[in-house]
Amino acid sequence: MKTQGKQTQSTRQKFYRQIITMLLLIQTMLIGVNAKNRIQQGDSPIEVLIWMINQCIPVLKQASSLKEKQKKSLLPTHHHSEDK
Repeated sequence: MKTQGKQTQSTRQKFYRQIITMLLLIQTMLIGVNAKNRIQQGDSPIEVLIWMINQCIPVLKQASSLKEKQKKSLLPTHHHSEDK
């Protein structure tokens, strides 16, 4: 039963990570759309680039955190004595 519970939890975590990844991608695309609109409204491309960088920093932090959590979940939790 524990194995099935762990598989269900792992599947659920993978699903949540996929949803978060999709949301981060959508957020990044919306930053790009907003940047294009700002340029069309007359903002300087350099100002827009700086704005985009500032908007993307939290997205990159979230993606990095997600990757770290995924790495931790993939680390083996069994001791060598249990492998025998």
